[in-house]
Amino acid sequence: MARVAVVTGGTRGIGEAISLALRDAGMSVAANYAGNEQKAREFTDRTGIRSYKWDVSDCEACQAGIKQVEAELGPVDVLVNNAGITRDATMKRMTRQMWDEVIDVNLGGCYNMAKAVWDGMTGRKFGRIVNIGSINGQAGQYGQVNYAAAKSGIHGFTKALAQEGARAGITVNAIAPGYIDTEMVAAVPEDVLQKIVARIPVGRLGRAEEIARGVEFLCGENAGFITGSTLSINGGQHMY
Repeated sequence: MARVAVVTGGTRGIGEAISLALRDAGMSVAANYAGNEQKAREFTDRTGIRSYKWDVSDCEACQAGIKQVEAELGPVDVLVNNAGITRDATMKRMTRQMWDEVIDVNLGGCYNMAKAVWDGMTGRKFGRIVNIGSINGQAGQYGQVNYAAAKSGIHGFTKALAQEGARAGITVNAIAPGYIDTEMVAAVPEDVLQKIVARIPVGRLGRAEEIARGVEFLCGENAGFITGSTLSINGGQHMY
């Protein structure tokens, strides 16, 4: 029977690429989304991957969402915490609401989703959790104290949860993408984007499919000895 995977923020950008990669690896994929129903319908029509709407910052909604997925597809063996938002501003201009929204979705969503699948994974003695961090959670970024804090928190969350899951057959890893050619990066002014690319040793933006291949590897049956790790996929822009 095919493994069931849930990908949050799974209908667009990096999330879409991850959903497709896991589907092509033979998994039954549920792609979560928060708001854009038209895009989600188009995604499902185009890919055949079911899409499910809930807000990952709402713990009860995550519990209900996982119950629905399991009722329709089966027990969830793989979780990819990809959902994220930005509310960029310098500290002078950042409001508490901007801080809370980013922390609640980007970091709180990892807790809420892991909590929703944890008992099932421990009971079945198998699980794969991959959390999508960021180069900006490793190196910091001007005007992103909320985003950088949330993504940095994901890396610590990953290491701690990996220790809890190890003896239950659950691996917990993270991927820290660099600058990827997505809609969000495409919105960056051209002159700023050129400066970003100039700092990437390989000389280009990454592709969503390159992140997805890393996720697919960590979710595989043969990746059971890798846990608590962060895989940086950033073209050499930040190494540590």
